[in-house]
Amino acid sequence: MASIAILKTLIRELITTERSPRIPEPDLIMDDPSKVEAFRKAGDINGVMAPVYIYHCAQVCDIIKSGDHVIDLGCGPANQLGLIAKYNPDTHFTGIDLSTEMLGKADAFIKSEQLSNVQLQQDDISKLSTIEDQSVDAVFSTVVLHHLPDEEHFFKTFQQIKRVLKPGGGLYIVDFAHLKSEKSINYFAYQYADRQPDLFTLDYLYSLRAAFSVGNFQDVTKQYLDDKAKFHSMFMLPFMVAIKSPNRREADQKIFDQLSQARIAMPDYHKTDIKDLIHLFGKGGMKSQFLH
Repeated sequence: MASIAILKTLIRELITTERSPRIPEPDLIMDDPSKVEAFRKAGDINGVMAPVYIYHCAQVCDIIKSGDHVIDLGCGPANQLGLIAKYNPDTHFTGIDLSTEMLGKADAFIKSEQLSNVQLQQDDISKLSTIEDQSVDAVFSTVVLHHLPDEEHFFKTFQQIKRVLKPGGGLYIVDFAHLKSEKSINYFAYQYADRQPDLFTLDYLYSLRAAFSVGNFQDVTKQYLDDKAKFHSMFMLPFMVAIKSPNRREADQKIFDQLSQARIAMPDYHKTDIKDLIHLFGKGGMKSQFLH
């Protein structure tokens, strides 16, 4: 079962007649050092984003294989990328971001974790000028697309994904979807305000307001990825949506055990978060062989 707070928000979204507008983020490229540092801290092992990173890690592990070349669109400070790379040492990863400040944090983190299977590349995800046609085995992106300024850049990003991905390649794209009620947006933005820097809470609020619509995600799936991946939404509450290709990987007990141990070590409130993700996305048709 989902938590009571999530259920209340679900009911509000079902019955409201409100239609909150999309508001692009005030800083489309996160280069402010204080904001970058707040985002990085949220992704630490005990940070507010920890359960989300474990969840997305499992989903990405489904669609990549040993020996693959995988790109992460909008890698940020590389907390998520580093976790996935750590569990997949025989897979090569390229983290792509437009922010110089973010890439600096990512480089420091990758070096501190001694990850030899990760490289970083500055590029615009709506152009991917550094990536050749059909040259990557898998593409993933976790909660990044809302940073794009408008629908034109949103659609161009998916054009580029289609261009660079090899036939039969893996894909996992996940992001916020725009909620109807401003009260619902505020609930998620301030849910853990007491556990995170104020700058992160404010940036989270801006991100939720900047999210693209469910319809936008459905349109790009049909237009560019219909033969490669399937659209998924959280059950009855499209707070988050995902586009995922079929699994390309056989069951891997080592990764399952690693993720299970990471979940066991979490505080109870983080365990609740990941249970909500598993439950609501599972009811929406998206599961992972590494999460039970």
